Amino acid sequence: MRRAALALVLMFLAPSSALAEERRGRARVSANGLYSVRMVEAAQDQCRLEVTQESGPVWTLKECLGTVDDLYFVSNDGERVWVVWPLVEKGKAVAEPRTKKSKAKKPKGPPAWARVVVAAQYGRDGQRLQEKRLTEWLNTRQLSEVRQLTHHFKWLEGTLGIPGKGPRLTDAGVVELEPVGGTTRQLTF
Repeated sequence: MRRAALALVLMFLAPSSALAEERRGRARVSANGLYSVRMVEAAQDQCRLEVTQESGPVWTLKECLGTVDDLYFVSNDGERVWVVWPLVEKGKAVAEPRTKKSKAKKPKGPPAWARVVVAAQYGRDGQRLQEKRLTEWLNTRQLSEVRQLTHHFKWLEGTLGIPGKGPRLTDAGVVELEPVGGTTRQLTF
């Protein structure tokens, strides 16, 4: 009886991070099959991006570049990674100075939520090398195809219940994907 009570007390005193299990994302292999990449969430706000070979780890970046549910693609040399976020938080509207004329005019161009980054390429040092915004791939008319949620949006075919071809890495080492209402787009390393 004492051991059971002691075990119960120790369980409540143990830090919550020790009780949480590590979550691992799906590993994706490079086009040449030499490298793989995955995101690992050890605890809340404690992540690491792992690039490995068959023989073991090549490099690790201790940053939360996304979640385990996002898409990661590694280059054939194992030095760069594309991160694609299929579920994106909406951007904030840019505050403009108030004048009588500005109240009557409707702002031109795409809405603020569409100007956010939906894909980015990182090097092994964590530096952002390239980025793509939704407005680079979809025009204002095509934005009506984007699935709006309260604070997020879904924009990528083949993911999150949106029909279509999912993102893929070609034999040439190019990431191909289809935004909703758009045409096939490519991300090159």
